[in-house]
Amino acid sequence: MDRPAPLDLTAIRAGGKPAVARALAAVETTGGTLRHAALLDACVAGPGGHVLGLTGPPGVGKSTLTNALVRRIRERGESLGVVAVDPSSRVTRGALLGDRTRLKTDPDDRRIFVRSMAARDRLGGLSDHAVGAVALMQAVYDRVIVESVGIGQSEADVATVADTVVLCIQPGSGDSLQFMKAGVMEIPDIVVVTKADMGAAARRAVADVQGALSLSVRPADAWMPPVLALSSATGEGMDSLLDAVEAHRAWSGAPGRAAASRSARHRHWVADAVKVAFGTRGLAAVDPDAALAAEGGPFAAIARLTASLSERLP
Repeated sequence: MDRPAPLDLTAIRAGGKPAVARALAAVETTGGTLRHAALLDACVAGPGGHVLGLTGPPGVGKSTLTNALVRRIRERGESLGVVAVDPSSRVTRGALLGDRTRLKTDPDDRRIFVRSMAARDRLGGLSDHAVGAVALMQAVYDRVIVESVGIGQSEADVATVADTVVLCIQPGSGDSLQFMKAGVMEIPDIVVVTKADMGAAARRAVADVQGALSLSVRPADAWMPPVLALSSATGEGMDSLLDAVEAHRAWSGAPGRAAASRSARHRHWVADAVKVAFGTRGLAAVDPDAALAAEGGPFAAIARLTASLSERLP
């Protein structure tokens, strides 16, 4: 069987939307992240574009917020990729992929690309194909927005690909206790209460989140997530959100923090890919750190460990 021709990052960058679409299609096919590991490792070798993750429960207004951010980012002249993840049916494995239809973009704008993807069987929201797609897009565009399927105690995959995570909360949703549960407030870098035009309900939600954040234990030099109220429909609070994103980008981009974050992220991708494919038994049989050191990139490390475990485990 003929092996597919290797994909070239320089050619993808120069080829515009058609080249990006072809590359993503190759990565998203079964086994695509393994076949194109060299390309994906080249994509994540440098800092790349800033990846903003948006998460929150269904109906909170993530798509409306994404639309507002798309307009602001393109008005500033920055190129943008969007990965919109829809939940998959546990029965049919299919997904509606309706997020793309809600995003209003100019089809003639060569500097924006929107990709709808299914969560597949991932409770956490991002399949290995989505991780590969984000890796590719952050190497091509100035900014990438990842709109995830939602968040609870476990749906936190977006934090493993995003440089900045924004948790969206809806006023009057009755989630005050949920905010205080272990793990939820550890995920976001910024919290936004959507639909600020609801007035008192939005202000109560802001106070509830601030109270939950005050209960969390953080190192003295840790980032403290700001809590903002905004309305994507009216534009209220959008400037504050963009300012907060830039502030977190500057904080997390400090040399020591950036390198540590990138290393931890790559190790997570390797360990998670092995666990998904081979379970805890497979993960116990390998050393992700050694594989990363030997291969120099997370996707090559995944390919190496996958090949090794396929031979060693029945």
